[in-house]
Amino acid sequence: MELKDLEIFNMVAEKGTITEVAKELKYVQSNITSRIQKLETELNTQLFNRHRRGMSLTPEGKKLLTYSKEILLLTDEMKKAVQSKKEPSGKLEIGTVETVIQLPTILTNYIKKYKNVDLSLVTGVTEALEENVLNHKLDGAFVTESAFHPDLVSYEVFQEELVLISDMSKFTLEELKEEPFLCFSEGCGYRARLEAWYKDQNTTPQKVMEFGTLETILRSVAMGLGISFLPKSAVAHMEQSGHIQCHTLPDQYSKIKTVFIRRADTFLTSTIEKFIETIEMDKNRTF
Repeated sequence: MELKDLEIFNMVAEKGTITEVAKELKYVQSNITSRIQKLETELNTQLFNRHRRGMSLTPEGKKLLTYSKEILLLTDEMKKAVQSKKEPSGKLEIGTVETVIQLPTILTNYIKKYKNVDLSLVTGVTEALEENVLNHKLDGAFVTESAFHPDLVSYEVFQEELVLISDMSKFTLEELKEEPFLCFSEGCGYRARLEAWYKDQNTTPQKVMEFGTLETILRSVAMGLGISFLPKSAVAHMEQSGHIQCHTLPDQYSKIKTVFIRRADTFLTSTIEKFIETIEMDKNRTF
């Protein structure tokens, strides 16, 4: 059994069609088919159900998928451990919540110093990013501090204050309670904090509206669509320009830490090690 056969098996399981896998790998379809058949012959079992819409895993195929993922992850870890170089290089996939105001400085300092690193960045909410790090889809992520999975280790990036924001016509917290709550999707740490405040006030928001970007939330708040709960650093420019006003809540809701997480059991390559060092160096600077 070859590792390439397992890689192809994983891809077919994920995409559900041989055509897509062949296209991505730039192989002829018959090559992909023969590798799958070879794997089935070696294991003496059928791994896929074939149907008009593509292919789906059999119960035996699902079992193999679990093991093959582990084998390929361990193989990747082995290569990193053996081939690790002092100079960071290769691919680094990082996730982040959208409101990390210091992120451009951290990324700029890192990329300028380590030019051989191919860094990619994806955004999301804390819970989704945590899941992606746990499933090895991301090397690490900037998220809101919470009770993380035990397989994760975290590094503090900075602490800041969350503020309740509204347009210029709302002045009291009682008035704000009646306004629609504009927020990111479920799993957002800021959303969870404000929901805890609502709960402790024995009330619920009249309406919850989910948005995909910070900019959309800010503009909607400024136009009077509703209220939101965001880092003060991310909304300061809107407050200074007179488009919104900020309202403070008690520390148990408003004080929050942004941290960088990674899997504790993965090999610490020089690429990720130097990234963490950059975070530590930038943490105490004045931005």
